[in-house]
Amino acid sequence: MIYTSLDDFLSTAKSVLAKGPVALVFVEDDVEIATTLHHHLQSGFSDVIALMPSTFSLAYELQDKVHRIPFDCTPTTQVFDAINKIIRAATPGCWLYYCFNAEYLFYPFCETRSVAEMLTFHSEERRDAMLSYVIDLYADPLDQIPDAVSLEHAYLDKSGYYAQARHDGNNQPHDRQLDFFGGVRWRFEEHIPAASRKIDRIALFRAKPGLELRDDHTFNDQEYNTFACPWHHNLTAAICSFRIAKALKRNPGSRDQIHSFRWHNSAPFEWNSRQLLDLGLMEPGQWF
Repeated sequence: MIYTSLDDFLSTAKSVLAKGPVALVFVEDDVEIATTLHHHLQSGFSDVIALMPSTFSLAYELQDKVHRIPFDCTPTTQVFDAINKIIRAATPGCWLYYCFNAEYLFYPFCETRSVAEMLTFHSEERRDAMLSYVIDLYADPLDQIPDAVSLEHAYLDKSGYYAQARHDGNNQPHDRQLDFFGGVRWRFEEHIPAASRKIDRIALFRAKPGLELRDDHTFNDQEYNTFACPWHHNLTAAICSFRIAKALKRNPGSRDQIHSFRWHNSAPFEWNSRQLLDLGLMEPGQWF
């Protein structure tokens, strides 16, 4: 399923955006494209859309399983523009999700339950969006894995995460909203622009008229940006991502300054939801 442009997809595949959940995978480079797409197909998304440069190859076994749209992710503002265009084209209520290549969605009990099951429960709790924490992954040793990306040798930080109050334009705290920090982008913050240091992302959400995603990964509807409803804790998810470590090792200003991402609070990533739940990196809410 190949399209000539995003407009071509939106004009010919409206049924794809009718209910969802639909995964939008933005491909920035040629790292772990196939594993990213496979992971989200296996998670139970009704459709997976790969927005990627035409020059990148797509594994043969994926060509009939994903919707491929030619797309350039630079500058990053184009990603947010594309998501907003898709929101406007989607049927109101359609669940959407977005990530980048070398990022992998995990949610409570994802080994035995599909993302559609989870979002059905979340909808029954009258929630239209879900907070996700972007958990930095990194490989070791870097002298053998210079781009810091390896599924077999992946690590994550098991502590060092924290939150701060999020304020509105009048310097008043937003209700049930926090800015979250931690991981590689906290430990190496001198190499990270201030606007990119947060790890919270509203990655799962329902389309509706007038909804817009802003370039700080928040929405113009403040309720979409909340971590829970007023009466109890809700589900949250984790997006385990090599994106920051990969960028730091590619950037000329940082690559020679970083000889290892590991520290005393590093732990091998086990690629399961139980580890993330035990570390407090996502919340099952009332879903058991």
